[in-house]
Amino acid sequence: MGLLSGKTALITGAARGIGKSIALKFAEEGANIAFTDLVIDENGKATEAEIAAKGVKCVAYASNAADFAQTEEVVNKVKEEFGAIDILVNNAGITKDGLMMRMTEQQWDAVITVNLKSAFNFIHACTPIMMRQRKGSIINMASVVGVHGNAGQSNYAASKAGLIALAKSIAQEMGSRGIRANAIAPGFIETAMTAALPEDIRKEWVQKIPLRRGGQVDDIANVATFLASDMSSYVTGQVIQVDGGMNM
Repeated sequence: MGLLSGKTALITGAARGIGKSIALKFAEEGANIAFTDLVIDENGKATEAEIAAKGVKCVAYASNAADFAQTEEVVNKVKEEFGAIDILVNNAGITKDGLMMRMTEQQWDAVITVNLKSAFNFIHACTPIMMRQRKGSIINMASVVGVHGNAGQSNYAASKAGLIALAKSIAQEMGSRGIRANAIAPGFIETAMTAALPEDIRKEWVQKIPLRRGGQVDDIANVATFLASDMSSYVTGQVIQVDGGMNM
């Protein structure tokens, strides 16, 4: 029996990257998986098959997480297909970096909408289901820049800080209904995006990390599994920084 046996998890933006890693880890622990991405292309179908190969049910849904109506529709489909939604991971996100003086309104709006409004959309749609179940775990994927900010990423940092405050607020609102809400704040994680950074930038980042290395996507997935499982039944309203000690 895995830590998540019998549970259904809904994960946004999970066709690749950290979201995919979380979905695979949840599946290994016995959870059935519903995941969304903007489009479900060959890559998304491959992810769906890879997750299903763990011996669980998995369905991929094409959905714009930032669209309120589409979110309501996809959550209804997931509830109909799986019968329950026990875990929600708000992972969908984008970056459009730039210094404030040069940042366009479109860059600001796009990041706030995709990163923050999408979490509102899914929490709004899923909490009535979780309330009827008298249980649920909501996990917002934030970032260390949402805790301490970052020059050139004011839009991204603001959206991630919003995800932290959103989790804390939902924890207060929904705790009496058995629903927990927490945030994970990854630091420098080894992904395709960070691999593309110049070597001098990567070395500079690593020197700021007490463990002297970048994190792996599995490091995030492991913490998400803890927060999704009954092992964290008395943990809510928290932000867990997974950053090798970079931001103490």
